[in-house]
Amino acid sequence: MLPRLEADPMHMTTMAPPKLIDWTDQLSVGVPSIDSQHRKLIDLINDLHAAMAAGRGAELLGKTFKGLVHYTLSHFAYEEQLMRQTAFPGLEAHRAEHTRLVDTVQKLQQDWRSGKVAISMEMLWFLKDWVGGHIVGMDKKYGPHVTAAGAR
Repeated sequence: MLPRLEADPMHMTTMAPPKLIDWTDQLSVGVPSIDSQHRKLIDLINDLHAAMAAGRGAELLGKTFKGLVHYTLSHFAYEEQLMRQTAFPGLEAHRAEHTRLVDTVQKLQQDWRSGKVAISMEMLWFLKDWVGGHIVGMDKKYGPHVTAAGAR
């Protein structure tokens, strides 16, 4: 039997918070460039979560949130371009969903800048649920189409 180890506060290390979102094969749309971008979006959300959990200052949270908003906009533009180039029939519905999220996130960002809201776990859960739901519910629909058209 192994001896029981007592916690020694002088030698304890802080552990990183668990990731808010873990990448799984279920999130893959089968298009490597899109999967790579989705992983980056998930990393940015996890970075925001880690910064909050560590009690980082508002400046760092703001920079992380701004980076997430910027990357989301460029990712959506890339997806829409890919769907347009391959004549994906669901482009307009997909674009409307992107617009809805961008409007929501930009409103959150504006409210945060003006001091109306704090970056909160509620906001992170919204992002987590939206990203997971959007990838599984919407993006997986165009994956086979754009792959068949030769997109990588």
